[in-house]
Amino acid sequence: MLARVPVEDRARLHALKDAAAAAAAASAPHWDFDQPGHRAEEALTEAFGAALTDDHRRALVALWALEMPARVPAADLPQASLELYPEWIQRLADFLTAAADPYDRDFWAKDVRISLVLSVPGARTQMIDLSSPMGPGQVLRHAREGWGWSVIPAYAAAQAWKPWLEVHTESRELSDFNEAGWDRAWATAAEICKRRPEMAGMLGSSWFYDPPLEQISPRLAYLRLNLLKHGAFMVHQGPGEIHTQRAATSSPTRAALIEKGEYTARSWIVAFPRAALIRWADARKAAMMREAA
Repeated sequence: MLARVPVEDRARLHALKDAAAAAAAASAPHWDFDQPGHRAEEALTEAFGAALTDDHRRALVALWALEMPARVPAADLPQASLELYPEWIQRLADFLTAAADPYDRDFWAKDVRISLVLSVPGARTQMIDLSSPMGPGQVLRHAREGWGWSVIPAYAAAQAWKPWLEVHTESRELSDFNEAGWDRAWATAAEICKRRPEMAGMLGSSWFYDPPLEQISPRLAYLRLNLLKHGAFMVHQGPGEIHTQRAATSSPTRAALIEKGEYTARSWIVAFPRAALIRWADARKAAMMREAA
């Protein structure tokens, strides 16, 4: 990838990479997943201006990826995440060398985070951010808007003002977008929490946690119900164009209901507090060991 940019541009990339990585890492705990990508984009724009191309973006990710053998051990990750790295790195390498233009903005955001180990593999399809906030404001809004007051004691019991892990879907590899794959991602999060006592647990934020989907798209119900059954709680975030778009894309049924005004896609946070998450994961591991024996 580096060979695809001129020698003088390579020198500029080497000169900016450390400061850009530091700025990206400093922004990573922000609620906006894209912040590290924005910081990387700013560094590239300052260095290359109007001459900036996707080859420069790919080359910067490649530079950072080449430093992952130092970054990954420094993150003190559990084996459950480490064992996924060969596949994730190969996919990253394949994607970068394919050099599809334009560089999709969501993929850019994810590749910046993965290459800097700000997000780590949770399963084949799921990546896990190592720090994400859940402020009290959205919990209070959930209650005030009539979605239920029980979320307030749940928030307090989880000490949810602490940083959380957060799970995201990697749409370039959907083989683990199933019940087993999601269980693996949440179990990986539990192992990370064991090494990071400062974490409150793991949360996810998506339209596919929306309760009406239990009737509209019952095959997705496990995404929400499996977690609630074992101690997770939910916080309403609201409708939005991006949620409508994503909910309609993969289902003609949902698309038709949205078109007729019979369904409004809403995003929800599902939060699995660390104690309940670890308890569930340990029970899952024990059950798997009994089955194997």
